[in-house]
Amino acid sequence: MTWQLADKTISSRMLLGSSLYPSPDIMREAIVKSESDVVTVSLRRHNPALQGGASFWSYLNDLSVHVLPNTAGCMSAKEAIVTAQMARELFNTRWIKLEVIGNDYTLQPDPIALVEAAKELCSQGFEVFPYCTEDLVIAEHLVHAGCRIVMPWAAPIGSGRGPVNLEGLMLLRERLKEVTLIVDAGLGAPSHAAKVMELGFDGVLLNTAVAQAHDPIKMASAFAKAVDAGREAYIAGVMRPRDHASASTPEVGKPFWHQE
Repeated sequence: MTWQLADKTISSRMLLGSSLYPSPDIMREAIVKSESDVVTVSLRRHNPALQGGASFWSYLNDLSVHVLPNTAGCMSAKEAIVTAQMARELFNTRWIKLEVIGNDYTLQPDPIALVEAAKELCSQGFEVFPYCTEDLVIAEHLVHAGCRIVMPWAAPIGSGRGPVNLEGLMLLRERLKEVTLIVDAGLGAPSHAAKVMELGFDGVLLNTAVAQAHDPIKMASAFAKAVDAGREAYIAGVMRPRDHASASTPEVGKPFWHQE
């Protein structure tokens, strides 16, 4: 089933990163198995204007995916804005995954610089995909800055811990009903992806959990199935937890066997 991501109609709700794979061939096959329509790329790692990673670009072109460049590694609003402007020219897209890191240890986004950069880039016509924490106030500031998409983490980048603050993520989904929410970072297992999709998130973005798996291709397939299952469960209506037991077979009308 297709859905609308910014100005594109796509089919998969799984976005995939392009770094850390053992080889370009494995990266390509993982993307195919994930059925992802959107692949993130780093301007610092892959610069098409400088013929950087020729095989990488050849694979992406053959797959006909939408490229989502990011500002990975940027530590200030100014640096992120300049990187985004370069990415728009080099990749011929106004999409940008906005990352402004505030702490080297946790790789936690700098909320003040992030909002500043998002506001400026939105005013320049970018479709900004801001990477943030699950903080509702920051997310609201990003929306007010012009972002139609917000990408909260489940846990710190590369940690694989899964959603550590489900209540915070649930509050985001409840309060930002009209905003596209994509969980980005910290998902380490397919069950983590299924969980956030069951909460009603629009999609997930993965990289490390797939690229550094023992078999990235099989892991990409497993995540794709989990994302689809989580989305289908959300649409079907996931059962709410109860504090008490409830028999599946009622007492009234309970079958019995007549004895002579």
